[in-house]
Amino acid sequence: MGLTRPYRHALWAGILLAILLAPAAALRPLVIQNMVDHYIYQFNLAGIERMAVLLLGLLLAEAVMRYLFIYTSNWLAQSVVKDLRVKVFEHVTHLRLRYFDQTPIGTTTTRTINDVETIATVFSQGALTIVADVFMVIAALTVMFVSSWQLAWICLLVTPFLLLATYYFKEGIKKAFQRVRALLSKMNAFLQEHISGMRIVQIFTAEEQELEKFKAINQDYTRANLKALFYYAVFFPLIEIFSAIALGLMLWWGARAVLQQQVSLGALVAFPLYLNMLFRPMRFLADRFNTVQMGLIAAGRVFTLLDRQEQIPNTGNLPAEQLQGEIEFKRVSFAYDQENYVLREISFHVLPGETVALVGSTGSGKTTISNLLMRFYDASEGHIYLDGTDIKAYELKSLRSRMAMVLQDVFLFTGSVFENITLRNPAITQEEVEQAARMIGAHEFIMRLPKGYDFQVMERGARLSVGQRQLISFVRALVFKPDILILDEATSSIDPESEAVIQYAVEKLIAKRTSIIIAHRLSTILHADKILVMEQGRLIEQGTHQELLQKKDGHYKKLYETQFAEATQKL
Repeated sequence: MGLTRPYRHALWAGILLAILLAPAAALRPLVIQNMVDHYIYQFNLAGIERMAVLLLGLLLAEAVMRYLFIYTSNWLAQSVVKDLRVKVFEHVTHLRLRYFDQTPIGTTTTRTINDVETIATVFSQGALTIVADVFMVIAALTVMFVSSWQLAWICLLVTPFLLLATYYFKEGIKKAFQRVRALLSKMNAFLQEHISGMRIVQIFTAEEQELEKFKAINQDYTRANLKALFYYAVFFPLIEIFSAIALGLMLWWGARAVLQQQVSLGALVAFPLYLNMLFRPMRFLADRFNTVQMGLIAAGRVFTLLDRQEQIPNTGNLPAEQLQGEIEFKRVSFAYDQENYVLREISFHVLPGETVALVGSTGSGKTTISNLLMRFYDASEGHIYLDGTDIKAYELKSLRSRMAMVLQDVFLFTGSVFENITLRNPAITQEEVEQAARMIGAHEFIMRLPKGYDFQVMERGARLSVGQRQLISFVRALVFKPDILILDEATSSIDPESEAVIQYAVEKLIAKRTSIIIAHRLSTILHADKILVMEQGRLIEQGTHQELLQKKDGHYKKLYETQFAEATQKL
């Protein structure tokens, strides 16, 4: 309800219309009753005409109010959902990487799209409509008792059975829809993952196995929906039966009462209309409550996501306007789960402008060091200093704006090449992009693309080769003019044709700024000012290439002899 504050005028207008609709609808049967008793029964044609005009006016007024009510409630729903989508997406973009490591993409997609849409029904089909239905029932009962309390009591004889059926329907449908929403989230996660990884599925001819798994999930989802439909299929006919029983009892007793002059003929004519006004809202009230329940369940999941305080604490207020690039790790340890440490007691010092190469086996902690430097994660123990200042003292956005990272697995978004390079930053001009592309050696291949820099890249850069995507990522890093550059095996996917161009560009990039390179190619390691050798989360050796080769039985020397010696001969 707090989300309705900016639109409280629409909310109050909807509530007011819900209140006004009840007496407007209840007056129509009362006018018909009056018409029968005082004009039709008395053969008063002029009075009948006046009542007909009044009835038409009431009908038109009710139609206008119902249109305004439906439009207002749906406008309110869409306005709230529009704001909530933005709020959720903004929150998700600031979550630390641990959340994305642990949460399937499809689950987050379900929260942002499906669950938020379900919340909209709370306003458009739930809360405000319940208010209107409740007032309709109250108005109908009031007029019924005023018209004939005897007929009113006869009609209400089936109400206890109706309330009991409504309760069981509400509880059953709630559990059924909870399972439906859970299985929908599971299905979305499965589809998102497998569509993204379809290349692997086809490479290993796993289509049949994955299809069987999807069939099982789909079957569970279908069963859950059918169970929900079962409750509807039972409940609505029961309501019709109770309504028919009430109508039959009313006519059976009412006909006798009319003959005995205990009830007027007009009341007997009007009461079927009252019954419709009474049972129709009661028939839908259970469904409305279910809609609200489902909206609240969806809201619970969305607000649980919004309440997750998994952002990196941005408590620093020091702007990182220009970094010299001095980096120091002091006894830094890190664990993702506070138990299994992936880094232990890491200490090293990088001077401004130096290039440091990180080498080691897979899982030794090389990428974790770069993630800590970018503050995607915070160190569990120890301190990291930039230009002599604790990294946490810097304002987070300004800190990251002074660094750039190029990954081995390049991610490109749907959009133009220019948009993928600038990430829609209005401060970066076309001239700056082209200048950076020329420096990297990417300008020629971009211009050969249809429409050049306006070439539309599909999701993940599907229309570009691996080498082309990597070149674009280098241009992207360069146009942001970082003081610290991190290359996470960024040149490993470059084809031989582009290798010389990329190597030249890398050398130009790292010559002007502090660089940390998770090394893959020997040429990069040889030109590094310092090499850090990682093994099982520990820094076991550091020094220049020549210094490390002189260490007898050194880990780097063994690594060099087994992996790099042949490449050195080629160099």
